[in-house]
Amino acid sequence: AVKVLTTLRNHWKKTTFGVCLLSWGGNWLYGRHCDNLLRRAACQEAQAFGNQLIPSSMPLKKATVFLNPAACKGKARNLFEKNAAPILHLSGLDVTVVKTDYEGQAKKLLELMENTDLIIIAGGDGTVQEVLQELADANVNLLSSCVQAVFSKIPIGFIPLGKTCTLSHTLYPESTNQVQHITNAALAILKGETVPLDVLQIKGEKEQPVFAVTGLRWGSYRDAGVKVSKYWYLGPLKTKAAHFFSTFKEWPQKHQAALMYLGPTERPPEEPEETPSRPPLYVRLYRRLRLYWSSPPKEIPQEVTPEDWEELKLSTIELSIATRNRQLDLTRTEDFMDICIEADTVSKGQFVNRGSQKMCDPHMCPEGSQCIQASRCILQLPEGTEGSFGIDNEEYEAMPVEVKLLPRKLRFFCDPRMREQMLHAAVQ
Repeated sequence: AVKVLTTLRNHWKKTTFGVCLLSWGGNWLYGRHCDNLLRRAACQEAQAFGNQLIPSSMPLKKATVFLNPAACKGKARNLFEKNAAPILHLSGLDVTVVKTDYEGQAKKLLELMENTDLIIIAGGDGTVQEVLQELADANVNLLSSCVQAVFSKIPIGFIPLGKTCTLSHTLYPESTNQVQHITNAALAILKGETVPLDVLQIKGEKEQPVFAVTGLRWGSYRDAGVKVSKYWYLGPLKTKAAHFFSTFKEWPQKHQAALMYLGPTERPPEEPEETPSRPPLYVRLYRRLRLYWSSPPKEIPQEVTPEDWEELKLSTIELSIATRNRQLDLTRTEDFMDICIEADTVSKGQFVNRGSQKMCDPHMCPEGSQCIQASRCILQLPEGTEGSFGIDNEEYEAMPVEVKLLPRKLRFFCDPRMREQMLHAAVQ
């Protein structure tokens, strides 16, 4: 023992390196073991759903999974197959996986949507936005009123696999363990609890409308945030560096525009989920005969009330238009989106500090900003305006747009604990 201690002391550099290597290896193996325990527990819970008896005449529920293999730096496919796919298969679902390997591929799989019972989007914010957009561009508008009865009632599951997964903060409990976060999302789909989410329809002058479940950003914070990855070599200081160097271009940075908007609208009552039973044949015959012999009703002209548009000129460092999906309130009586117009009088130090905060919460509205609640708005930009919009963290060319709120258009699966938390917060 004395010789061993003497050898370790004489070769203290090698000893230190060996201890660090063994500690790292042990911690890695322990993490893998904990992840396997989480997967096993989730699979056992999913198997309980799969063991439930169903009538022989009832077909299996069909699920269409839109998987983006490029999400999470190409790791999304492995994450899905190891953590989510076993849970879905053990639950008894008839799963069809669609890999969105190239733009427009989702259009070719639209015939699957006619026979599917639920949609699962596996990826990040960009994948959610892409799936909705592909369905809309294929003239089978998922959010159109003419097919709302077919598609808007199909529940959607979201499995967070991307770098930015804003919806996961609303739908699932916070977790620092990625495996637990993914398994919780997959189990939430099996439990069947859903919440309605708002959608923004963003339409330019000539472009097809773009749909967003989070919101739109236009301004200096967004432009600086896009460049954070260029300063990867600065480690934890890369965010502050990107915002600091962006102040060298010009200061103060102002974005001029004109905004017209309509106020909130009253929320209509929710439609009953169960359709009423069909009346007997003699009742239907009586109703048809009465309708046939009765005189046509007189048309009463309805007065069309003019829309009360409000207009303002704005000069801001950043403008954001966001849904209320992040702060979901299931009992509110009005439908609206939040428009945040930030003051353009911030100092460089405030810009750098606030930029770091916005990387965590992009649609935060700091003190001193003008907050507007609107159901519809028109953003007019001066001619020659350069720059880009950030729509659900996807980049689009800046142009005059009309933004319309489509309230409660999509139903997403959520963790039952989160739904109870929303209802409890609304009561308080």
